[in-house]
Amino acid sequence: MRIALPVAAAGAAAAIAAALLSSSANAATTPPLPTKNPVVASAPSQAELKKTVAGAVASDDTAGATGESASSTSTTTPSSSASSSSSSAGHVDPKIIGGTTTTVSSAPWMAQLWYYDDRGTATESDDIGFFCGGTVVAPTKILTASHCVRDENNKAYNWHANGAVITGTTYLPSTDETTGETDFHGGTVSGVWQQWNNPSYSPTTINNDIAVLTLAAPVKATPIRMTTSTDTSSYTGTAATTAKVYGWGRTSSTTQDISEQLKTATLPIQSDTTCTGAYGSDFIKGDMVCAGKAATGSDTGTTSACNGDSGGPLVVNNRIVGVVSWGVKDCVTKGAYSVFTKVSKYVGVVYPRIDDTNLSSDLKADVWERKSSTKTGYEQDSTGTALGARTSWNNWDGVNLVLQTDLDRDGYQDLVYRDSSSGDVYWAHWVLNSAGDSGDWAVKKIFSAWKTRLRVIAPGDVNGDYVPDLLSVDSGGTLWIYPGKGNGTFSTRVKVSTGWNQYNSVRAHGDFTGDGKVDLIARKSGSDDLYLYKGTGTAGTGAFSARIKVRSAWTGYNAFDAVGDITGDGKADFLARTPGGTLYLYAGTGKATSDIFSARKSLGTGYQQYDIFG
Repeated sequence: MRIALPVAAAGAAAAIAAALLSSSANAATTPPLPTKNPVVASAPSQAELKKTVAGAVASDDTAGATGESASSTSTTTPSSSASSSSSSAGHVDPKIIGGTTTTVSSAPWMAQLWYYDDRGTATESDDIGFFCGGTVVAPTKILTASHCVRDENNKAYNWHANGAVITGTTYLPSTDETTGETDFHGGTVSGVWQQWNNPSYSPTTINNDIAVLTLAAPVKATPIRMTTSTDTSSYTGTAATTAKVYGWGRTSSTTQDISEQLKTATLPIQSDTTCTGAYGSDFIKGDMVCAGKAATGSDTGTTSACNGDSGGPLVVNNRIVGVVSWGVKDCVTKGAYSVFTKVSKYVGVVYPRIDDTNLSSDLKADVWERKSSTKTGYEQDSTGTALGARTSWNNWDGVNLVLQTDLDRDGYQDLVYRDSSSGDVYWAHWVLNSAGDSGDWAVKKIFSAWKTRLRVIAPGDVNGDYVPDLLSVDSGGTLWIYPGKGNGTFSTRVKVSTGWNQYNSVRAHGDFTGDGKVDLIARKSGSDDLYLYKGTGTAGTGAFSARIKVRSAWTGYNAFDAVGDITGDGKADFLARTPGGTLYLYAGTGKATSDIFSARKSLGTGYQQYDIFG
């Protein structure tokens, strides 16, 4: 629920500033408290999660397959020196051959993904159980492979009902033979609330193999960042470019024995030419990357990821550059390499799923608005193509700015709003109870006397640390970044640049260009030209690239906002309202050009009655 005051039309910049900064005769003496509770994440009980893990541990099915019998039905045939063996593309079990054992302190973001579905029958013959790796990329977000989320027929596994995620431990679970109790070795067992996979995923080619699981509650594991869309140095294919892969699992191509302790191996990144030479058309340049030295044909001399390291990370310079995707059967066929999803290609579509907080918790951004006559706040949920019926948030008098964000990265929407009279800025955030099934709103003052700030913006993570930040434009037109710490506090502000008082609108939430970095959209007073400021993922004077004009003379609108990904396609969208009250959706295209938006689509009329949008 990201909200901001509507912006006046051309030639009225002074009036806008006055409206933004005006005091209300009925200004709140205390900050308002949200009255509508968020959709609370649900998950199986701890007892049920432990049962899921136990069932998965006892199973030997394969991720991406519907059951044991399907584990060898989808194969490809590598070419060149690896042509003597079929590739069990995507159907993988955990294994790093070679390498060394390590601890979770060296890789605190590692996650174990356990899936078990007894299919509701008494027989065990139709049960599905498997294991995948994953990576914590935010307190409630696990990056993994699509084939760990969907089967070989592209049908989704139900991770909410049948999945469990373990973080914070070096070891796989073990069972006491005497008591039957499962020991998680200090790890945290979490339920899955939601799942998302790349909609372009193909189980036939194992292409676009990337997915995100959303946990029901934040975990304490330290997240790791994804690489950026502009990263090329991690994929150079030179001898100097090495990466580390992490996982649990089989330690030999000749047995099913697994490693109880987390393992890691160092693999050189290979060039696209080398990968194509090994796998022919099975290797899709630009979407995949392969790594490791050519396998020798046996365990001796081979260091490789393999079956079931699936979904785990390939790491270069403390960033994820690849997700374990597929390889040849038993992983040691002479001339073979490990194949990974190339994260730089997909960071743009994945990032909105990591920073996807919205009102209805359905992975689509929603609209919040305040009716000017009654000061009542309303919510309208996105269906992907339209907005649903409004629901009331009761009285929101005494504020002149409301913004959507998730400062504490707990997966629940926060509100940042400003008192009309004092200019004080408050943060309202949802606090779960100890049982994790309900909670309450808490309010904290985060800034004092911001009455003269021309703009306050909550765009998301500006500086690339996966923690949302805030921006403000002061009365002199200087843009400042307030780097978030993830708990409602901020590091010392950092100056970006001056001259931002030339704009009658600055809106931002999410990534408009598909590079995984948050951007700004600004409209210039007088000309009403619309500009894109591309984010760079850094703070300070280099936080945004030189502006790009994406529209000329964008007149005919008197309010704008950016609430995130309304359509659910992974691209940030934009809203514009006419003086007559028609609200238009400009769906994002991911292009940093005049084609940055698709043709506008009306979301309805009557929106002139609202004076704050979100």
